[in-house]
Amino acid sequence: MTPRTGQLRATLPTGPVTLRWVEWGPVEGRPVLCLHGLTRNGRDFDALAMVLAGQGRRVICPDMPGRGMSGWLPTPASYAVPTYIAVLAPLLEVLGEVDVVGTSMGGLIAMGQCTVPGVRLRRLVLNDVGPYLSGEGTERLRDHLGQAPGEFADVAEYEAYLRKANAGFGALTDAQWAAMAWHGARMTAGGRVVAHFDPAILVPLMKPALPSVDLWPLWPMVAKRPVLVLRGEASELLAPEVAARMVQSPGVRLETIPGCGHAPALMDSAQTALVAGFLARA
Repeated sequence: MTPRTGQLRATLPTGPVTLRWVEWGPVEGRPVLCLHGLTRNGRDFDALAMVLAGQGRRVICPDMPGRGMSGWLPTPASYAVPTYIAVLAPLLEVLGEVDVVGTSMGGLIAMGQCTVPGVRLRRLVLNDVGPYLSGEGTERLRDHLGQAPGEFADVAEYEAYLRKANAGFGALTDAQWAAMAWHGARMTAGGRVVAHFDPAILVPLMKPALPSVDLWPLWPMVAKRPVLVLRGEASELLAPEVAARMVQSPGVRLETIPGCGHAPALMDSAQTALVAGFLARA
């Protein structure tokens, strides 16, 4: 199965930016929007998208600004959840009612979308993220990213780095790690390989101490629709007590993913079946 590509030009206070994506399944299918994590890209959802497309869903997987095929923003401060919500607004207007799968940063974007008037979000999958993130947990993840070499000799060396840095994704096949490296790398003019994102996306995180993020006041608006919460059993970001509080809301379901930290990759058959089954419900 080969994905199609799409793009739109969004206008922001800082200027225009191009959002690009891959999409799978029939154009007339009920849409699913898949939103990736901080340094990742839309191709992380290939395995899930193919399963959903096989069920007749139209699956749109954007590269958020500063990542992959999409344009870069002019300042580090622009790389923030409100910006991403604004960039996605024209696409959501076209799609109408939509299900959203959000991993880490993508889940924060999805929760923010629930508060935007006119957005018709039917079902929501939050992959290892919730309405409260401790500063300590975010710092640990930031520190993992900060250990990345700036350049790699080739894609194989970059893949070796990904296997260590993203061990929390769980047990992936060699083919899956290779695809993740291939889609997440770009070549410099000097023939070296670097991660395919704007280094400026990390600048807002490079502080001695990061504040906790408390979105609990928004949670009642998020939990108005059915929500599936996925938590890696060794997650550094979604604390067990936060997940337990989330499922106190009616219609919110929690599944703990064994053998994973932050964040389950949604690539093995058990994980894709879990998400697909939840989204298939009326």
